[in-house]
Amino acid sequence: MQVVHHPLLSPAPGTQRELVSLHYGQPGGPKAYIQASLHGDELPGMLVAHHLRLQLDALEAAGQITGEVVLVPMANPIGLSQFVLHAHLGRFELMTGENFNRHYPDQIAAVAAAVEPQLGADATANVTTLRRALKAAVLAAPVDTELQSQRRTLMGLSCDADIVLDLHCDAQAVMHLYTETPCWPDCDPLARFLGARLTLLAQDSGDNPFDEACSQVWWKWDRHFNGQGARFPIPQACLSVTVELRGATDVSHELAAADAKHIVDFLRWRGLIGGDRPAVPEAVGDARPLAGSMPIKSPVAGVLTFLKDVGADVKTGDVLAHVIDPITAQVTELTSPVDGLFFARDFLRFANAGMRVAKVAGREALRTGKLLGAR
Repeated sequence: MQVVHHPLLSPAPGTQRELVSLHYGQPGGPKAYIQASLHGDELPGMLVAHHLRLQLDALEAAGQITGEVVLVPMANPIGLSQFVLHAHLGRFELMTGENFNRHYPDQIAAVAAAVEPQLGADATANVTTLRRALKAAVLAAPVDTELQSQRRTLMGLSCDADIVLDLHCDAQAVMHLYTETPCWPDCDPLARFLGARLTLLAQDSGDNPFDEACSQVWWKWDRHFNGQGARFPIPQACLSVTVELRGATDVSHELAAADAKHIVDFLRWRGLIGGDRPAVPEAVGDARPLAGSMPIKSPVAGVLTFLKDVGADVKTGDVLAHVIDPITAQVTELTSPVDGLFFARDFLRFANAGMRVAKVAGREALRTGKLLGAR
């Protein structure tokens, strides 16, 4: 295993942060990229990465890593260091207010223009050509802030991968995934290995989050080149998935070791790790549109208490929570707007007026516009 240190642009004299990546196997074959805690205060992914490292170390020592696996055990040193009055604030950069999982640069049009003369009828050759040009464009992009240099480093490590897993968590939630609709056929086995109750699908949900920045280049290049006829075959060459490892306090060796094993099993099934190919488990969940993930908002402020646990199947009108005004004793019921899976809720127990406190995944796409509010 090779350890690589990636210095970030220094934000001030006397300070320097870095990203660290762990490289297993050899470049040139199928590649998986896995990163943890892009939101710096989401800790389950870091513990899963720890157990992945232990398992990958043993597999490499046994000569079983046949592809390339890149692991970034902490993808956001900026967010990891942000504390205000002992409260960890790792989702947004305090300098700009930007979400660490948004606004990744788009090199799609520039790469398409640069490589078009080199494309042809061989899909494998097209993928190689596009990946090489994309990586060069990503690494050559200018940056002038620490956050931009962090984004460029993460994209430079991941943009040429066949598999990209971005390990996150919700507040309180069941295991669930986000991926783009064109990735679903390749994502279904991963969902089964991980025991995901739900996979939420969208195509270009808005604001270019990390997972979509890795996967959308392929279907957008296919649309660009083949919209008026099949000139150059371009497959969906990257499966990129946001893995929501349940809730923020689900940080235990038992869960993390099991999740790491399931990821290894998936990589073995995909051929990046040697040994007997495992059977794909039975599904315990399904795929639904991200546009059907309905946020539950509180219209009033008060003490928040839930009547349903995450993982419950609910019906339209079911009461999910009460918001109680401690002065007037008024109780406001928060109900489900759809039939669906009650898959996530906040861990705060005082709601402000207008606060999103939970999510229910229905089966029909009801929302339009940018869908990232559901994430």
